[in-house]
Amino acid sequence: MVLDELDKQILNLIANDARVPFLEVARKCDVSGAAIHQRMQKLQAMGIIRGSQYLFNPEKVGNGTCAFVGLLLRDPSDSERVLAELRKIPEIVECHSTTGDYDLFVKIYAHDNAHLLSIIHEKLQPIGIQRSESMISLHESIHRQMPILTNND
Repeated sequence: MVLDELDKQILNLIANDARVPFLEVARKCDVSGAAIHQRMQKLQAMGIIRGSQYLFNPEKVGNGTCAFVGLLLRDPSDSERVLAELRKIPEIVECHSTTGDYDLFVKIYAHDNAHLLSIIHEKLQPIGIQRSESMISLHESIHRQMPILTNND
């Protein structure tokens, strides 16, 4: 799976705005709109582009508390069942299997601290969590796509 310079240029242009018109991308890349369309299809078929989405501001839709929670499982061999249960909790927006002190690390959006506490006690603990450690985010300072480096960078 080798990306050429045009692929990298396209990815960098759409990373900041998934709604940018193909013709604008084509103009900035100095190629035809059809070429951009074909490249986009290729990048999707390769699994490099997994889709596009609108990003909501969690605070503006009533979720003012963002927390990162490390989870230690009671039985690590039960991780697939626990993951299936975690997928059912809508407040969990990310889950990572990790090294270190925790088996899993989740990102949760809650209405407030009381709601976060209820998620931990009523939704997480009953599914096989031995211990958790929460860190509340005070402010998201950086949020961006991973840049695709070109030969010009």
